[in-house]
Amino acid sequence: MRKILCALAAVTTSLHLHGENPAGTEEESPRILNERGTEHFFAGRISESLKDWDRVVELVPQQAPHHWQRGIALYYAGRFKEGVAQFEIHQTVNGRDVENAVWHFICAVKAEGGSIEKARKSMYPYAGDRRIPLKEVHALFKGTGSAEEVLAAATESKADKVGLRNNLCYAHLYLGLYYEALDDSEKAAHHMRKAATDYQMDHYMGKVAQIHHALLQKGPKAKKAS
Repeated sequence: MRKILCALAAVTTSLHLHGENPAGTEEESPRILNERGTEHFFAGRISESLKDWDRVVELVPQQAPHHWQRGIALYYAGRFKEGVAQFEIHQTVNGRDVENAVWHFICAVKAEGGSIEKARKSMYPYAGDRRIPLKEVHALFKGTGSAEEVLAAATESKADKVGLRNNLCYAHLYLGLYYEALDDSEKAAHHMRKAATDYQMDHYMGKVAQIHHALLQKGPKAKKAS
């Protein structure tokens, strides 16, 4: 997802620099909207971020498949059916990414008529994402792995101190999301707190963990109301 984020930023910037601004005004340029949407999201203003990102994909529809950040925001806004659709089109440009498969899964579970069983049947297959511990994360969501295997993969790698913290941040983030999909709020909160605080990272998904943890602190309805 990180490579796609850079690609999206490059394209929206390129459109602006070459005078191709479909909105016609500086304030409504795809570049400004995308940057402002990111600022809103990191501040926990989910609805505001989606107003900007929805406008981005309206103005630059060819970039819609790349905008996985919008899909994550749709999950937090409770717009699960739209989240499923966003991650479906992202799969067409980033088919190896386990994170896309997982976010598609959790949106599918939470969408009307969704369930763990249905989401597992339609889950995108593992396609070789070698980032630790995402192979084990995929198996967990697919129903063929365990939380213990995810944590073991994260801790048994030969990474340095920062790399180990990063692995554990990812492990606990996705364990938190897994238990949220299972409606186990206690375990979800436990793992999300670890991802957000004990193994805090400053990259995009590390900040997602921090936002999620903050929203949980506000109460069960905070995500949808944001």
